[in-house]
Amino acid sequence: MTNTGRMAGDCSLTSFESETSFKRSLDGMQSCEVSSDSTDDPLSSGLRTHRQPRIVVIGAGLAGLSATKVLLENGFTDVIVLEASDHIGGRVQSIRHGDTTLELGATWIHGANGNPVYHLAEDNGLLEHTTDGEKNVERISLYTTCGIAHYQTNVGRRIPKDLVEEFGDLYNEVYELTQEFFQNGKPVCAESQNSVGVFTRDLVRKKIMFDRDDQESTKKLKLSLLQQYLKVESCESSSPSMDEVSLSEFGEWTEIPGAHYIIPEGFMKIVELLAQDIPSPTICLSKPVRRIHWNYSKSRNTCQENNHNDYHHSCQRNHEPLKRGHPICVECEDEEWITADHVIVTTSLGVLKQNHRDMFFPSLPMEKVLAIEKLGISTTDKIFLEFEEPFWSPECNSIHFVWEDEAQLEQVSYPEELWHKKICSFDVLYPPERYGHMLSGWICGQEALFMEGCDDETVAETCTELLRRFTGNPDIPKPRRIVRSSWGSNPYIRGSYSFTRVGSSGADCEKLAMPLPYANSTKAPPVKQKSEALRKSCCCLLHGER
Repeated sequence: MTNTGRMAGDCSLTSFESETSFKRSLDGMQSCEVSSDSTDDPLSSGLRTHRQPRIVVIGAGLAGLSATKVLLENGFTDVIVLEASDHIGGRVQSIRHGDTTLELGATWIHGANGNPVYHLAEDNGLLEHTTDGEKNVERISLYTTCGIAHYQTNVGRRIPKDLVEEFGDLYNEVYELTQEFFQNGKPVCAESQNSVGVFTRDLVRKKIMFDRDDQESTKKLKLSLLQQYLKVESCESSSPSMDEVSLSEFGEWTEIPGAHYIIPEGFMKIVELLAQDIPSPTICLSKPVRRIHWNYSKSRNTCQENNHNDYHHSCQRNHEPLKRGHPICVECEDEEWITADHVIVTTSLGVLKQNHRDMFFPSLPMEKVLAIEKLGISTTDKIFLEFEEPFWSPECNSIHFVWEDEAQLEQVSYPEELWHKKICSFDVLYPPERYGHMLSGWICGQEALFMEGCDDETVAETCTELLRRFTGNPDIPKPRRIVRSSWGSNPYIRGSYSFTRVGSSGADCEKLAMPLPYANSTKAPPVKQKSEALRKSCCCLLHGER
């Protein structure tokens, strides 16, 4: 499993990140001609019509659009995309800011070598204005490689650069050890509780405390830095805490070689490129799905009228009777029923966690339910603050908040009124000629949801006080503008991206991606594959059992 787009702010592009899952899913899909003649189906018995299979794609994010694009390119023409929100793109959300773009969701192309998103952007000239400073090769991405990160404590002092670098070397040494458990099959000791956070915190603390060269004050600062680093790591993983991230599976996620690229015109350009060859009537916006009746033998009697059977998918209510031969019904919130031979589900793991019991009839098999419950997803939000003038020095590329009183805490979590203590840092957006004087803050977990529940004025005031306190500069003005994401409270998203929680594994992602009904129970003939391009999307697919 390859991590192609975990955002250091990158909303995961799909819940099921398996490069081969779409190919495997299409293996169970009907070929481009479907015969409805079946002695097992009394409604179609004695009838024989040759037609295109009808395929419904749920979700118009990158996964759904990619799946649709591949289907159309390979001769499947009866395709409809149902998107609950009023726009395409899913967790890609680029907003205009003057002459530039701010990314509330996906921001970076992580790696170039063999990354299809990178090649799509490069081939279409989207990286022509990406500056050298925006091509970051570090593990944790910032907006620029230029300048110096400022680590400030809650008493208003800056931690010396050499001390930060010394601690960073120690942390990275332990981080590399966390990769070995999966990559080298190294057994996990019971003391770690199979947790990245527990393992990292215990080992780093031991190394700090056993260092005889450091004074007690230095050790305390390093222990406080550890808590800040783990907050950053939680934002990277979109987990409430690194204590929840599986140590035995952590090394399964590997970076694609190459730099991390920012698209100056906005990541939405990638979405537009994927959608440009999809006929507009194919995509139905503001079309939330209530339930998928995927087992024809159990749910055919409930699918009666208000069916979407117009070949051109006009997205208007259609009161034609249910046409025979479609084994799946998709029930929409607006009471329309859409019949299909196959359904590709690309909704986020957060939506599945919230809705899977009501979303599928009959219920999903227990192993899929367990996979949904075991895997993790949380919220990572961005807070953009625009200032009239910079209060930070020219060489500063980020401001990190280090709470000295948290040095000995086992796990960092906060009540609602202290949500701001989970903000780990603010990055300086470069170049200023493009962004003006802008900072981008990071917050994750339940505290991000608390932040989402506040109004803009409260968040702006809280962030300003935080910056004043940590920089020791009481004269920092309030920002003239605030923009922030709200992925956790979005009912059609419910989280930023998934992570492998303690007790789960990459196998759970694979289980989610397996088509239903399973191969040993479906009678659908395999798809006639025309191209290796069928490999290039990620999804969960439902086949009608005929």
